[in-house]
Amino acid sequence: MVFTTAIKYFFQRIIWVCCAALLCACGSSQQAFFIVNEQGQSLAVVRDQVYMGGAWESALIVGGLPRCQRRYALPGQQKNKFSLDVYRPEPGVFILNAGKRWYVTSLESCDFQQYQTPPPEPGELIGHFQVKNNQLQYVGSQPEKPHASP
Repeated sequence: MVFTTAIKYFFQRIIWVCCAALLCACGSSQQAFFIVNEQGQSLAVVRDQVYMGGAWESALIVGGLPRCQRRYALPGQQKNKFSLDVYRPEPGVFILNAGKRWYVTSLESCDFQQYQTPPPEPGELIGHFQVKNNQLQYVGSQPEKPHASP
């Protein structure tokens, strides 16, 4: 009887450990990229979820290769309503908008900072990072094509 009770508790512990390992392994990670040029310069957004149904932690990776590459947290993004507009006021400089938050980053130095007030002229909207069908993606802005008249 003592032997069967020990085996029972042993298997219960194994089941609990397997369930905990399975729960911990259910996290997720998503990435989306905007490639600026052929030299490897890019902006990327990475979203990590520690466990299924948990909060997403978002970060911007500024890749000003070969000089620098840095990762910056993007706080305050909602679960599936992630949106980050990308503007280019001049080559190598990007202004980012996430709701009421505005940021500026440079590929030259990989600097990143938040604006205290929205910029009056953010530049040309070149695209945005968004979650669509539960997947993070970058969507570039397409200039309108002129319609041919019949």
